[in-house]
Amino acid sequence: MAVREATIQDIDVLMEIYETARRFMAENGNPTQWPQGYPSKKILLKDMAVKQLYVYEQNGEIEGAFVFFIGEDPSYAKIDGKWLNDALYGVIHRIASRQRVPHVGQSILNYCFTKIKNLRIDTHEDNIPMQNMLKKNGFVYVGDIELLSIHESRMAFQAVKE
Repeated sequence: MAVREATIQDIDVLMEIYETARRFMAENGNPTQWPQGYPSKKILLKDMAVKQLYVYEQNGEIEGAFVFFIGEDPSYAKIDGKWLNDALYGVIHRIASRQRVPHVGQSILNYCFTKIKNLRIDTHEDNIPMQNMLKKNGFVYVGDIELLSIHESRMAFQAVKE
C-alpha cells in the first residue's frame, strides 16, 4: 500500500475512479451528492496544482483517490453543532475507490492520521456507506455545515486520535 500525490499522468484513471464512485453512490441510495461529471477534470487539475489530490496504490495500481490538506476549510468555519476542538486539523474530501479491493477508505483515513491526529470530513446525508465507514473508524457526527462552493448542507464528522 502506498499513498502519493496525484500527477497529470493519473488523470484518466482518476476520472474512471470518480465515475465508479458516482455509480456506487447512485446504486446505494445517494444519486445526488456528486452530479454527473463531478469532480471535473478541471477540478482535479486544480487540486493537483495546489498539491492536495492524492492517490492510494496497492500492488502498483491506483485503487483510490482523495483530497487532503492540513489547515482551515472555510466551509467548516460555521457549523450547526460543535466541533470537538478548535485545534489545527486535517481535512479530507472526495474519497473515492475503484471498488476492486476492500478497505480503501479505511486505509486512506489511516494514512491521514499519520499526518495529523485531528481530522474533519463531511458527507451527504444519503451517503450511508461513508457515514458507516467514518463511524467504524472513530469519527463522530458533530453537526451540519454548508459547502460554500455549492451552498448545500453536509453532515460533518471529526475524529481525534491520541
